[in-house]
Amino acid sequence: MKALPYGISDFPRIMREDYYYVDKTRFIEMLERQPPYLFLIRPRRFGKSLFLAMLEAYYSIDYADRFEELFGELYIGQHSTKRHNSYLVLRFNFSAINSKLEDVERSFCEYCCMVMKNFILKYEHLMGSGVWKVVNPDETNPRQMLAALKEYISRTDCPRIYLLIDEYDNFTNTILSSYGQERYREKTHGEGFIRGFFNNIKDSTSNAGAAVERLFITGVSPITMDDVTSGFNIGTNISMLPQFNDIIGFNEGDVREMITYYKDEGALPENVTVDELVEIMKPWYDNYCFSEDCLEERMFNSDMTLYFLNSYLQLGKAPKMMVDNNIRTDYNKLRHLVQIDKTFGANASVIQQIIAEGSITAQISTSFPAEKMTDTENFKSLLFYFGMLSIQGVYRGTPVLGIPNLTVREQLYTYLTEAYSRASIFDMDISSLSSLIMEMAYDGQWEPVFRFFSRELERQSAIREFIDGEAHIKGFLLAYLGLTQGYIILPEHESSKGYADFYMMPDLLHQPDIVYSYIVEVKYARRDASDADIALLKRDAAEQLKRYATDEKVLRTKGGTRLELITLVFKGWELVVLEKL
Repeated sequence: MKALPYGISDFPRIMREDYYYVDKTRFIEMLERQPPYLFLIRPRRFGKSLFLAMLEAYYSIDYADRFEELFGELYIGQHSTKRHNSYLVLRFNFSAINSKLEDVERSFCEYCCMVMKNFILKYEHLMGSGVWKVVNPDETNPRQMLAALKEYISRTDCPRIYLLIDEYDNFTNTILSSYGQERYREKTHGEGFIRGFFNNIKDSTSNAGAAVERLFITGVSPITMDDVTSGFNIGTNISMLPQFNDIIGFNEGDVREMITYYKDEGALPENVTVDELVEIMKPWYDNYCFSEDCLEERMFNSDMTLYFLNSYLQLGKAPKMMVDNNIRTDYNKLRHLVQIDKTFGANASVIQQIIAEGSITAQISTSFPAEKMTDTENFKSLLFYFGMLSIQGVYRGTPVLGIPNLTVREQLYTYLTEAYSRASIFDMDISSLSSLIMEMAYDGQWEPVFRFFSRELERQSAIREFIDGEAHIKGFLLAYLGLTQGYIILPEHESSKGYADFYMMPDLLHQPDIVYSYIVEVKYARRDASDADIALLKRDAAEQLKRYATDEKVLRTKGGTRLELITLVFKGWELVVLEKL
Protein backbone atom coordinates (compact mmCIF):
# COMPACT_ATOMS: atom_id res chain seq x y z
CA MET A 1 0.00 0.00 0.00
CA LYS A 2 1.21 3.49 -0.83
CA ALA A 3 2.17 5.51 2.24
CA LEU A 4 0.55 8.90 2.82
CA PRO A 5 3.02 11.76 2.13
CA TYR A 6 1.98 13.89 5.11
CA GLY A 7 4.73 16.45 5.81
CA ILE A 8 6.86 15.41 2.79
CA SER A 9 7.69 17.86 0.00
CA ASP A 10 10.52 15.85 -1.58
CA PHE A 11 9.08 14.80 -4.95
CA PRO A 12 11.81 12.27 -5.95
CA ARG A 13 11.44 10.59 -2.56
CA ILE A 14 7.65 10.42 -2.92
CA MET A 15 8.01 8.65 -6.26
CA ARG A 16 11.01 6.49 -5.27
CA GLU A 17 9.42 5.22 -2.06
CA ASP A 18 5.96 4.84 -3.64
CA TYR A 19 4.03 7.41 -1.61
CA TYR A 20 0.56 8.42 -2.73
CA TYR A 21 0.86 11.37 -5.13
CA VAL A 22 -1.92 13.57 -6.49
CA ASP A 23 -0.74 14.13 -10.06
CA LYS A 24 -0.20 17.82 -10.83
CA THR A 25 2.10 17.27 -13.80
CA ARG A 26 -0.51 18.25 -16.39
CA PHE A 27 0.15 21.87 -15.37
CA ILE A 28 3.66 21.64 -16.84
CA GLU A 29 2.22 21.88 -20.36
CA MET A 30 0.05 24.82 -19.31
CA LEU A 31 2.94 26.66 -17.65
CA GLU A 32 5.05 26.30 -20.77
CA ARG A 33 2.31 28.08 -22.74
CA GLN A 34 2.61 31.05 -20.38
CA PRO A 35 5.32 33.75 -20.56
CA PRO A 36 8.63 32.41 -19.20
CA TYR A 37 8.81 34.34 -15.90
CA LEU A 38 5.97 33.41 -13.54
CA PHE A 39 4.79 34.31 -10.05
CA LEU A 40 2.25 32.30 -8.01
CA ILE A 41 0.69 33.26 -4.66
CA ARG A 42 -1.02 30.66 -2.49
CA PRO A 43 -1.65 30.35 1.27
CA ARG A 44 0.80 28.61 3.56
CA ARG A 45 0.78 24.80 3.87
CA PHE A 46 -0.93 24.33 0.54
CA GLY A 47 1.62 22.22 -1.36
CA LYS A 48 3.75 24.86 -3.10
CA SER A 49 7.10 23.35 -2.07
CA LEU A 50 6.17 19.91 -3.43
CA PHE A 51 5.09 21.47 -6.71
CA LEU A 52 8.44 23.24 -7.09
CA ALA A 53 10.27 20.00 -6.23
CA MET A 54 8.30 18.32 -9.03
CA LEU A 55 9.28 21.08 -11.48
CA GLU A 56 12.92 20.70 -10.46
CA ALA A 57 12.88 16.94 -11.12
CA TYR A 58 11.16 17.45 -14.49
CA TYR A 59 13.40 20.19 -15.84
CA SER A 60 16.80 19.43 -14.34
CA ILE A 61 19.36 17.71 -16.54
CA ASP A 62 20.46 16.05 -13.33
CA TYR A 63 17.32 13.85 -13.35
CA ALA A 64 17.36 12.94 -17.08
CA ASP A 65 18.28 9.28 -16.49
CA ARG A 66 15.46 8.95 -13.93
CA PHE A 67 12.66 10.38 -16.08
CA GLU A 68 10.82 7.08 -16.46
CA GLU A 69 11.17 6.23 -12.75
CA LEU A 70 9.84 9.61 -11.62
CA PHE A 71 7.28 10.47 -14.30
CA GLY A 72 6.52 7.28 -16.20
CA GLU A 73 3.17 6.68 -14.49
CA LEU A 74 2.15 10.35 -14.36
CA TYR A 75 0.37 12.49 -16.96
CA ILE A 76 3.51 14.24 -18.14
CA GLY A 77 5.29 10.93 -18.55
CA GLN A 78 2.88 10.18 -21.40
CA HIS A 79 2.78 13.78 -22.69
CA SER A 80 6.32 15.04 -22.15
CA THR A 81 7.41 18.41 -23.54
CA LYS A 82 10.59 19.21 -25.45
CA ARG A 83 11.98 21.10 -22.49
CA HIS A 84 12.06 18.20 -20.04
CA ASN A 85 15.45 17.62 -18.38
CA SER A 86 17.06 20.38 -20.43
CA TYR A 87 17.88 23.01 -17.80
CA LEU A 88 20.31 23.76 -15.04
CA VAL A 89 17.84 24.19 -12.18
CA LEU A 90 18.80 26.72 -9.52
CA ARG A 91 16.37 26.45 -6.61
CA PHE A 92 16.16 28.68 -3.54
CA ASN A 93 13.89 28.22 -0.52
CA PHE A 94 13.89 31.46 1.44
CA SER A 95 12.22 29.86 4.47
CA ALA A 96 15.73 28.62 5.31
CA ILE A 97 16.90 32.17 6.04
CA ASN A 98 17.19 33.34 9.65
CA SER A 99 14.79 36.27 10.07
CA LYS A 100 16.32 37.74 13.25
CA LEU A 101 17.09 41.32 12.31
CA GLU A 102 20.70 41.19 13.45
CA ASP A 103 21.31 37.94 11.53
CA VAL A 104 19.13 38.23 8.45
CA GLU A 105 21.58 39.81 5.99
CA ARG A 106 24.42 37.45 6.93
CA SER A 107 22.04 34.46 6.80
CA PHE A 108 20.68 35.54 3.41
CA CYS A 109 24.17 35.97 1.95
CA GLU A 110 25.48 32.70 3.35
CA TYR A 111 22.44 30.73 2.21
CA CYS A 112 22.31 32.14 -1.33
CA CYS A 113 26.06 31.75 -1.88
CA MET A 114 25.92 28.18 -0.56
CA VAL A 115 23.05 27.30 -2.92
CA MET A 116 24.85 28.80 -5.92
CA LYS A 117 28.15 27.10 -5.05
CA ASN A 118 26.38 23.72 -4.77
CA PHE A 119 24.61 24.49 -8.05
CA ILE A 120 27.96 25.00 -9.81
CA LEU A 121 29.43 21.85 -8.28
CA LYS A 122 26.42 19.84 -9.45
CA TYR A 123 26.55 21.13 -13.01
CA GLU A 124 30.30 21.72 -13.36
CA HIS A 125 30.56 18.84 -15.83
CA LEU A 126 28.25 20.81 -18.15
CA MET A 127 29.54 24.30 -17.49
CA GLY A 128 33.22 23.43 -17.57
CA SER A 129 35.85 24.02 -14.94
CA GLY A 130 36.40 27.49 -16.38
CA VAL A 131 33.37 28.64 -14.38
CA TRP A 132 35.60 28.92 -11.29
CA LYS A 133 37.78 31.46 -13.09
CA VAL A 134 34.75 33.74 -13.32
CA VAL A 135 32.90 32.80 -10.14
CA ASN A 136 34.90 33.12 -6.92
CA PRO A 137 34.10 30.04 -4.77
CA ASP A 138 34.84 32.12 -1.65
CA GLU A 139 32.49 34.94 -2.65
CA THR A 140 30.24 36.06 0.24
CA ASN A 141 28.09 38.54 -1.67
CA PRO A 142 25.25 36.66 -3.45
CA ARG A 143 24.62 39.61 -5.76
CA GLN A 144 28.20 39.46 -7.02
CA MET A 145 28.12 35.68 -7.25
CA LEU A 146 24.89 35.68 -9.25
CA ALA A 147 26.24 38.40 -11.54
CA ALA A 148 29.39 36.37 -12.23
CA LEU A 149 27.37 33.19 -12.81
CA LYS A 150 25.03 35.02 -15.17
CA GLU A 151 27.96 36.50 -17.06
CA TYR A 152 29.62 33.11 -17.51
CA ILE A 153 26.52 31.21 -18.66
CA SER A 154 25.33 33.94 -21.02
CA ARG A 155 28.58 33.81 -23.04
CA THR A 156 28.93 30.01 -23.17
CA ASP A 157 26.90 27.35 -24.95
CA CYS A 158 26.01 25.42 -21.80
CA PRO A 159 22.31 24.91 -20.97
CA ARG A 160 20.31 27.83 -19.56
CA ILE A 161 19.00 28.21 -16.00
CA TYR A 162 15.49 27.46 -14.78
CA LEU A 163 15.30 29.51 -11.56
CA LEU A 164 12.89 28.39 -8.82
CA ILE A 165 12.30 30.47 -5.68
CA ASP A 166 10.10 28.96 -2.99
CA GLU A 167 8.60 31.10 -0.19
CA TYR A 168 10.33 34.17 -1.57
CA ASP A 169 8.67 36.39 1.07
CA ASN A 170 8.98 34.13 4.12
CA PHE A 171 11.71 35.97 6.00
CA THR A 172 10.68 39.45 4.80
CA ASN A 173 7.15 38.86 6.13
CA THR A 174 8.67 37.89 9.47
CA ILE A 175 10.77 41.08 9.51
CA LEU A 176 7.68 43.11 8.68
CA SER A 177 5.55 41.50 11.38
CA SER A 178 8.24 41.37 14.09
CA TYR A 179 10.16 44.60 13.58
CA GLY A 180 7.80 46.93 11.72
CA GLN A 181 7.73 48.77 8.43
CA GLU A 182 10.78 50.98 8.97
CA ARG A 183 13.18 48.05 9.48
CA TYR A 184 11.49 46.12 6.70
CA ARG A 185 11.97 49.09 4.37
CA GLU A 186 15.68 49.23 5.19
CA LYS A 187 16.06 45.66 3.93
CA THR A 188 13.89 45.86 0.83
CA HIS A 189 14.30 49.40 -0.53
CA GLY A 190 17.14 51.55 -1.87
CA GLU A 191 20.40 49.66 -1.60
CA GLY A 192 18.90 46.93 0.58
CA PHE A 193 20.48 43.53 -0.01
CA ILE A 194 17.22 41.88 -1.05
CA ARG A 195 16.43 44.45 -3.73
CA GLY A 196 19.96 44.20 -5.06
CA PHE A 197 19.65 40.43 -5.38
CA PHE A 198 16.31 40.63 -7.21
CA ASN A 199 17.69 43.31 -9.53
CA ASN A 200 20.41 40.84 -10.50
CA ILE A 201 17.77 38.18 -11.14
CA LYS A 202 16.02 40.62 -13.45
CA ASP A 203 19.31 41.35 -15.22
CA SER A 204 19.83 37.60 -15.64
CA THR A 205 16.61 37.35 -17.67
CA SER A 206 17.41 40.14 -20.13
CA ASN A 207 19.53 40.49 -23.27
CA ALA A 208 20.37 37.90 -25.91
CA GLY A 209 21.62 34.61 -24.50
CA ALA A 210 20.17 35.43 -21.07
CA ALA A 211 21.39 33.06 -18.37
CA VAL A 212 17.94 32.60 -16.81
CA GLU A 213 15.53 31.32 -19.44
CA ARG A 214 12.61 30.47 -17.14
CA LEU A 215 11.59 31.57 -13.67
CA PHE A 216 8.93 30.39 -11.21
CA ILE A 217 8.47 32.15 -7.85
CA THR A 218 6.01 31.29 -5.07
CA GLY A 219 4.98 33.15 -1.92
CA VAL A 220 1.99 34.05 0.24
CA SER A 221 1.53 37.72 -0.71
CA PRO A 222 2.57 40.22 -3.41
CA ILE A 223 3.96 42.74 -0.92
CA THR A 224 7.67 41.92 -1.02
CA MET A 225 7.65 41.48 -4.79
CA ASP A 226 6.08 44.91 -5.18
CA ASP A 227 8.67 46.45 -2.87
CA VAL A 228 11.80 44.83 -4.32
CA THR A 229 10.99 44.82 -8.03
CA SER A 230 8.62 47.76 -8.57
CA GLY A 231 5.56 45.58 -8.96
CA PHE A 232 7.18 42.40 -10.27
CA ASN A 233 7.78 43.89 -13.70
CA ILE A 234 9.90 40.90 -14.72
CA GLY A 235 7.07 38.45 -14.90
CA THR A 236 3.48 37.36 -15.04
CA ASN A 237 1.32 36.82 -11.97
CA ILE A 238 -0.76 33.70 -12.66
CA SER A 239 -2.28 33.51 -9.15
CA MET A 240 -5.85 34.35 -10.21
CA LEU A 241 -5.95 32.90 -13.72
CA PRO A 242 -8.82 30.39 -13.94
CA GLN A 243 -6.76 27.63 -15.56
CA PHE A 244 -4.49 27.60 -12.49
CA ASN A 245 -7.20 27.63 -9.81
CA ASP A 246 -6.37 24.02 -8.90
CA ILE A 247 -2.62 24.05 -9.59
CA ILE A 248 -1.99 23.77 -5.82
CA GLY A 249 -4.21 21.91 -3.32
CA PHE A 250 -6.75 19.11 -3.90
CA ASN A 251 -10.13 19.34 -5.57
CA GLU A 252 -12.97 17.19 -4.26
CA GLY A 253 -12.34 14.56 -6.93
CA ASP A 254 -8.72 14.22 -5.76
CA VAL A 255 -9.86 13.78 -2.16
CA ARG A 256 -12.52 11.20 -3.03
CA GLU A 257 -10.06 9.23 -5.16
CA MET A 258 -7.52 9.20 -2.33
CA ILE A 259 -10.03 8.06 0.29
CA THR A 260 -11.34 5.40 -2.10
CA TYR A 261 -7.81 4.10 -2.64
CA TYR A 262 -7.19 3.64 1.10
CA LYS A 263 -10.71 2.28 1.57
CA ASP A 264 -10.07 -0.37 -1.11
CA GLU A 265 -6.74 -1.21 0.53
CA GLY A 266 -8.60 -1.97 3.77
CA ALA A 267 -6.75 0.80 5.63
CA LEU A 268 -9.90 2.63 6.74
CA PRO A 269 -12.63 1.36 9.10
CA GLU A 270 -15.25 -0.73 7.31
CA ASN A 271 -18.14 1.19 8.84
CA VAL A 272 -16.99 4.54 7.39
CA THR A 273 -17.93 5.48 3.81
CA VAL A 274 -16.13 7.82 1.42
CA ASP A 275 -19.11 10.19 1.51
CA GLU A 276 -19.03 10.34 5.31
CA LEU A 277 -15.35 11.22 5.43
CA VAL A 278 -15.72 13.89 2.75
CA GLU A 279 -18.67 15.37 4.66
CA ILE A 280 -16.56 15.57 7.83
CA MET A 281 -13.60 17.17 6.03
CA LYS A 282 -15.38 19.70 3.80
CA PRO A 283 -16.45 22.20 6.49
CA TRP A 284 -12.93 22.25 7.94
CA TYR A 285 -10.58 22.10 4.95
CA ASP A 286 -12.46 22.86 1.72
CA ASN A 287 -13.90 25.87 -0.09
CA TYR A 288 -10.85 27.78 -1.34
CA CYS A 289 -11.35 29.50 -4.69
CA PHE A 290 -8.68 31.70 -6.31
CA SER A 291 -10.43 32.85 -9.48
CA GLU A 292 -13.84 34.43 -9.93
CA ASP A 293 -14.21 32.38 -13.14
CA CYS A 294 -13.96 29.09 -11.20
CA LEU A 295 -16.70 29.46 -8.60
CA GLU A 296 -17.79 25.84 -9.02
CA GLU A 297 -14.28 24.47 -8.42
CA ARG A 298 -13.41 24.59 -4.73
CA MET A 299 -10.09 23.44 -3.34
CA PHE A 300 -9.13 21.54 -0.19
CA ASN A 301 -5.98 22.58 1.66
CA SER A 302 -3.70 19.63 0.90
CA ASP A 303 -1.74 19.77 4.18
CA MET A 304 -4.90 19.71 6.29
CA THR A 305 -6.39 16.93 4.17
CA LEU A 306 -3.31 14.73 4.66
CA TYR A 307 -3.26 15.58 8.38
CA PHE A 308 -6.83 14.32 8.74
CA LEU A 309 -6.32 11.17 6.67
CA ASN A 310 -3.09 10.39 8.50
CA SER A 311 -5.07 10.26 11.75
CA TYR A 312 -7.62 7.92 10.20
CA LEU A 313 -4.92 5.62 8.83
CA GLN A 314 -3.05 5.55 12.14
CA LEU A 315 -5.92 5.58 14.66
CA GLY A 316 -9.03 4.69 12.69
CA LYS A 317 -10.71 7.97 13.66
CA ALA A 318 -10.58 11.72 13.15
CA PRO A 319 -7.85 13.70 14.93
CA LYS A 320 -8.77 15.07 18.34
CA MET A 321 -7.90 18.56 17.12
CA MET A 322 -9.26 19.17 13.63
CA VAL A 323 -6.71 21.94 13.02
CA ASP A 324 -3.12 20.81 12.52
CA ASN A 325 -0.79 22.56 14.99
CA ASN A 326 1.50 23.43 12.08
CA ILE A 327 -1.37 25.31 10.45
CA ARG A 328 -2.19 27.06 13.71
CA THR A 329 1.43 28.16 14.07
CA ASP A 330 1.46 29.57 10.56
CA TYR A 331 -1.76 31.50 11.13
CA ASN A 332 -0.25 32.93 14.31
CA LYS A 333 2.65 34.24 12.23
CA LEU A 334 0.24 35.78 9.75
CA ARG A 335 -1.74 37.38 12.57
CA HIS A 336 1.13 39.78 13.20
CA LEU A 337 0.96 40.92 9.59
CA VAL A 338 -2.74 41.70 9.84
CA GLN A 339 -2.50 43.39 13.24
CA ILE A 340 -5.56 45.53 13.35
CA ASP A 341 -5.27 49.00 14.78
CA LYS A 342 -5.55 49.65 18.50
CA THR A 343 -8.57 51.90 18.13
CA PHE A 344 -10.71 49.25 16.44
CA GLY A 345 -10.88 51.20 13.22
CA ALA A 346 -11.84 50.25 9.69
CA ASN A 347 -9.84 47.03 9.36
CA ALA A 348 -11.00 45.57 12.66
CA SER A 349 -14.52 46.38 11.52
CA VAL A 350 -13.80 44.48 8.28
CA ILE A 351 -13.09 41.30 10.26
CA GLN A 352 -16.14 41.87 12.47
CA GLN A 353 -18.34 42.36 9.41
CA ILE A 354 -16.98 39.18 7.82
CA ILE A 355 -17.70 37.19 10.99
CA ALA A 356 -21.17 38.65 11.53
CA GLU A 357 -22.35 38.75 7.90
CA GLY A 358 -20.24 36.04 6.31
CA SER A 359 -18.81 37.99 3.39
CA ILE A 360 -17.49 41.28 2.09
CA THR A 361 -16.96 42.72 -1.39
CA ALA A 362 -13.46 43.68 -2.53
CA GLN A 363 -11.51 44.48 -5.66
CA ILE A 364 -8.50 42.20 -5.16
CA SER A 365 -5.27 44.16 -5.56
CA THR A 366 -2.63 42.29 -7.54
CA SER A 367 0.23 44.28 -5.98
CA PHE A 368 0.76 46.87 -3.26
CA PRO A 369 3.69 47.97 -1.09
CA ALA A 370 3.91 47.20 2.63
CA GLU A 371 3.22 50.80 3.54
CA LYS A 372 -0.16 50.53 1.82
CA MET A 373 -1.22 47.15 3.21
CA THR A 374 -3.43 48.71 5.90
CA ASP A 375 -5.50 50.56 3.31
CA THR A 376 -8.86 48.83 3.64
CA GLU A 377 -9.05 47.41 0.10
CA ASN A 378 -5.46 46.15 0.31
CA PHE A 379 -6.17 44.72 3.75
CA LYS A 380 -9.05 42.69 2.30
CA SER A 381 -6.73 41.54 -0.50
CA LEU A 382 -4.11 40.50 2.06
CA LEU A 383 -6.69 38.37 3.88
CA PHE A 384 -7.52 36.75 0.53
CA TYR A 385 -3.90 35.95 -0.31
CA PHE A 386 -3.27 34.52 3.15
CA GLY A 387 -6.25 32.17 2.70
CA MET A 388 -8.32 33.90 5.39
CA LEU A 389 -10.89 34.81 2.75
CA SER A 390 -11.83 33.10 -0.48
CA ILE A 391 -13.82 34.09 -3.56
CA GLN A 392 -17.46 33.06 -3.09
CA GLY A 393 -19.12 34.92 -5.93
CA VAL A 394 -19.35 38.19 -7.82
CA TYR A 395 -21.73 41.04 -6.99
CA ARG A 396 -22.15 43.78 -9.60
CA GLY A 397 -18.75 43.04 -11.04
CA THR A 398 -16.92 42.93 -7.70
CA PRO A 399 -15.66 39.70 -6.09
CA VAL A 400 -17.46 38.59 -2.93
CA LEU A 401 -14.99 37.25 -0.35
CA GLY A 402 -16.01 34.97 2.50
CA ILE A 403 -14.49 32.72 5.16
CA PRO A 404 -13.64 29.42 3.42
CA ASN A 405 -13.97 26.98 6.33
CA LEU A 406 -14.05 26.32 10.07
CA THR A 407 -10.26 26.20 10.36
CA VAL A 408 -10.00 29.78 9.13
CA ARG A 409 -13.08 30.88 11.07
CA GLU A 410 -11.40 29.80 14.29
CA GLN A 411 -8.37 31.95 13.47
CA LEU A 412 -10.53 34.98 12.67
CA TYR A 413 -12.39 34.58 15.97
CA THR A 414 -9.02 34.79 17.69
CA TYR A 415 -8.01 37.86 15.67
CA LEU A 416 -11.27 39.63 16.55
CA THR A 417 -11.20 38.89 20.28
CA GLU A 418 -7.59 40.08 20.39
CA ALA A 419 -8.65 43.26 18.60
CA TYR A 420 -11.35 43.86 21.24
CA SER A 421 -8.76 43.39 23.96
CA ARG A 422 -6.04 45.53 22.32
CA ALA A 423 -8.47 48.38 21.80
CA SER A 424 -9.53 48.07 25.48
CA ILE A 425 -13.09 47.56 24.32
CA PHE A 426 -13.69 44.18 25.84
CA ASP A 427 -11.93 41.23 27.39
CA MET A 428 -13.49 37.98 28.54
CA ASP A 429 -12.33 34.97 30.52
CA ILE A 430 -12.59 32.17 27.93
CA SER A 431 -11.95 29.53 30.60
CA SER A 432 -15.02 30.54 32.62
CA LEU A 433 -17.11 30.68 29.47
CA SER A 434 -15.92 27.21 28.42
CA SER A 435 -17.04 25.73 31.75
CA LEU A 436 -20.48 27.25 31.31
CA ILE A 437 -20.68 25.88 27.75
CA MET A 438 -20.03 22.37 29.05
CA GLU A 439 -22.96 22.71 31.47
CA MET A 440 -25.03 24.01 28.58
CA ALA A 441 -24.08 20.98 26.46
CA TYR A 442 -24.58 18.24 29.03
CA ASP A 443 -27.06 19.64 31.58
CA GLY A 444 -29.17 21.98 29.48
CA GLN A 445 -28.06 24.97 31.55
CA TRP A 446 -28.15 27.48 28.68
CA GLU A 447 -29.32 30.53 30.62
CA PRO A 448 -26.04 31.04 32.62
CA VAL A 449 -24.05 31.33 29.36
CA PHE A 450 -26.01 34.30 28.07
CA ARG A 451 -26.35 35.83 31.54
CA PHE A 452 -22.56 35.68 31.69
CA PHE A 453 -22.33 37.63 28.43
CA SER A 454 -24.88 40.12 29.67
CA ARG A 455 -23.02 40.72 32.96
CA GLU A 456 -19.75 41.23 31.09
CA LEU A 457 -21.40 43.76 28.78
CA GLU A 458 -22.69 45.71 31.76
CA ARG A 459 -19.45 45.40 33.74
CA GLN A 460 -17.04 46.58 31.04
CA SER A 461 -18.04 50.13 30.27
CA ALA A 462 -15.97 50.53 27.08
CA ILE A 463 -18.03 47.94 25.23
CA ARG A 464 -21.22 49.86 25.99
CA GLU A 465 -19.95 52.88 24.06
CA PHE A 466 -18.86 50.61 21.23
CA ILE A 467 -22.08 48.63 20.67
CA ASP A 468 -24.23 50.23 18.02
CA GLY A 469 -26.32 47.79 16.07
CA GLU A 470 -26.93 44.10 15.63
CA ALA A 471 -23.66 43.36 13.80
CA HIS A 472 -21.62 44.32 16.86
CA ILE A 473 -23.64 42.09 19.18
CA LYS A 474 -23.55 39.16 16.74
CA GLY A 475 -19.85 39.50 15.97
CA PHE A 476 -19.12 39.64 19.67
CA LEU A 477 -21.19 36.53 20.50
CA LEU A 478 -19.92 34.50 17.54
CA ALA A 479 -16.26 35.27 18.20
CA TYR A 480 -16.30 34.23 21.86
CA LEU A 481 -18.64 31.24 21.50
CA GLY A 482 -16.52 30.05 18.56
CA LEU A 483 -13.41 29.78 20.72
CA THR A 484 -14.97 27.22 23.08
CA GLN A 485 -15.23 23.47 22.60
CA GLY A 486 -18.31 21.29 22.36
CA TYR A 487 -20.09 23.15 19.58
CA ILE A 488 -19.38 24.22 16.03
CA ILE A 489 -20.99 27.62 15.65
CA LEU A 490 -22.74 27.94 12.28
CA PRO A 491 -23.92 31.52 11.63
CA GLU A 492 -27.02 32.35 9.63
CA HIS A 493 -25.06 32.74 6.40
CA GLU A 494 -23.95 29.09 6.68
CA SER A 495 -27.57 28.06 6.20
CA SER A 496 -28.80 27.70 2.64
CA LYS A 497 -32.00 29.55 3.53
CA GLY A 498 -30.80 31.97 6.20
CA TYR A 499 -33.07 31.41 9.17
CA ALA A 500 -32.01 32.32 12.72
CA ASP A 501 -28.69 33.91 13.69
CA PHE A 502 -26.70 30.84 14.60
CA TYR A 503 -26.93 27.12 15.17
CA MET A 504 -24.78 25.65 17.93
CA MET A 505 -24.15 22.36 16.19
CA PRO A 506 -22.97 19.67 18.64
CA ASP A 507 -19.46 18.40 17.93
CA LEU A 508 -20.57 14.77 18.04
CA LEU A 509 -17.42 13.65 16.24
CA HIS A 510 -15.32 14.46 19.30
CA GLN A 511 -17.96 14.56 22.04
CA PRO A 512 -20.62 12.02 21.03
CA ASP A 513 -22.34 12.14 24.42
CA ILE A 514 -23.46 15.79 24.19
CA VAL A 515 -27.10 16.00 25.22
CA TYR A 516 -28.29 19.41 23.98
CA SER A 517 -28.02 21.45 20.78
CA TYR A 518 -29.23 25.03 20.28
CA ILE A 519 -30.47 27.50 17.72
CA VAL A 520 -30.16 31.11 18.81
CA GLU A 521 -31.84 34.19 17.36
CA VAL A 522 -30.43 37.58 18.37
CA LYS A 523 -32.52 40.72 18.01
CA TYR A 524 -31.31 44.25 18.61
CA ALA A 525 -33.40 47.25 19.62
CA ARG A 526 -32.34 50.84 20.15
CA ARG A 527 -32.21 52.23 23.67
CA ASP A 528 -35.49 54.09 23.16
CA ALA A 529 -37.43 51.06 21.88
CA SER A 530 -40.94 50.55 23.28
CA ASP A 531 -42.41 47.41 24.84
CA ALA A 532 -44.41 46.94 21.65
CA ASP A 533 -41.19 47.06 19.63
CA ILE A 534 -39.66 44.38 21.85
CA ALA A 535 -42.78 42.18 21.56
CA LEU A 536 -42.63 42.42 17.77
CA LEU A 537 -38.97 41.37 17.77
CA LYS A 538 -39.84 38.37 19.96
CA ARG A 539 -42.56 37.29 17.52
CA ASP A 540 -40.20 37.57 14.55
CA ALA A 541 -37.56 35.57 16.42
CA ALA A 542 -40.03 32.77 17.21
CA GLU A 543 -40.99 32.41 13.54
CA GLN A 544 -37.35 32.26 12.43
CA LEU A 545 -36.44 29.72 15.11
CA LYS A 546 -39.32 27.41 14.15
CA ARG A 547 -38.31 27.50 10.48
CA TYR A 548 -34.65 26.80 11.27
CA ALA A 549 -35.59 23.87 13.53
CA THR A 550 -36.97 22.02 10.49
CA ASP A 551 -33.87 22.66 8.34
CA GLU A 552 -32.49 19.47 6.81
CA LYS A 553 -28.92 20.20 7.93
CA VAL A 554 -30.03 20.74 11.54
CA LEU A 555 -32.05 17.52 11.56
CA ARG A 556 -29.08 15.62 10.11
CA THR A 557 -26.38 17.01 12.39
CA LYS A 558 -28.09 17.31 15.75
CA GLY A 559 -27.97 13.55 16.13
CA GLY A 560 -29.81 12.38 19.21
CA THR A 561 -29.43 15.71 21.03
CA ARG A 562 -32.37 17.67 22.31
CA LEU A 563 -32.75 20.85 20.24
CA GLU A 564 -33.52 24.02 22.18
CA LEU A 565 -34.62 27.29 20.53
CA ILE A 566 -33.39 30.45 22.26
CA THR A 567 -34.36 34.10 21.76
CA LEU A 568 -32.09 36.96 22.85
CA VAL A 569 -33.22 40.57 22.57
CA PHE A 570 -30.72 43.32 23.34
CA LYS A 571 -31.84 46.87 24.02
CA GLY A 572 -28.60 48.68 23.38
CA TRP A 573 -26.13 46.65 25.44
CA GLU A 574 -28.78 45.40 27.88
CA LEU A 575 -30.21 41.88 27.49
CA VAL A 576 -33.97 42.39 28.02
CA VAL A 577 -35.28 39.07 26.67
CA LEU A 578 -33.79 35.64 27.32
CA GLU A 579 -36.34 32.97 26.49
CA LYS A 580 -36.62 29.39 25.34
CA LEU A 581 -39.32 28.70 22.78
